[in-house]
Amino acid sequence: MAFVSSDRGGSSELQGVQAVKLLIAGGFGVGKTTMVGSVSEIKPLRTEERLSEIGAGVDDLSGVEGKTTTTVALDFGRITISPEVVLYLFGTPGQDRFWFMWKELSVGTLGAVVLADTRRLEGCFSAVDFFESRGIPFIVGVNCFEGSDVYTPEEVRSALDIGPHVPIQLCDVRNRESAKRVLIGLLEHLMATATAEFVAGPR
Repeated sequence: MAFVSSDRGGSSELQGVQAVKLLIAGGFGVGKTTMVGSVSEIKPLRTEERLSEIGAGVDDLSGVEGKTTTTVALDFGRITISPEVVLYLFGTPGQDRFWFMWKELSVGTLGAVVLADTRRLEGCFSAVDFFESRGIPFIVGVNCFEGSDVYTPEEVRSALDIGPHVPIQLCDVRNRESAKRVLIGLLEHLMATATAEFVAGPR
């Protein structure tokens, strides 16, 4: 598995550390900013703006009526998995009008978490299509909101029409340990994917 090395200059404490860029994606209001903030060991960088009356006429607030801000560029956080591996997390904007950012944010990424809200599963269809079309490995994290119906991973898989090779995990991104388990699940998926490609050999 190829990691992006961070040993080309920079702080001496990061010399020799392998940096892994991951994306946290999904629809509007699904919990991307919350997840980055839950697990980041540094104060996360956020590019949030208050929802305007104009945006309220465009964004679907059903299920997230209390949401007052939205990410307009990216969220950024960092978490150290081991002395040798540091994850750099980039949360993507959820609305279609900010999709021009996705292509830039995906450069150099090794994989992604697609967050899903079972009350509005259609909100993550575009993210699933984006990563599938570019061959970027991803897993689905089902963010279990209070009061929402609980579905099994296989029921979610059927609703999203994704193959059995894509892991699906139930989570609560407000909880640091729950969010970390999703990231660990993504790393395990990336390693399994890299191993399978190595065994298969060049096409």
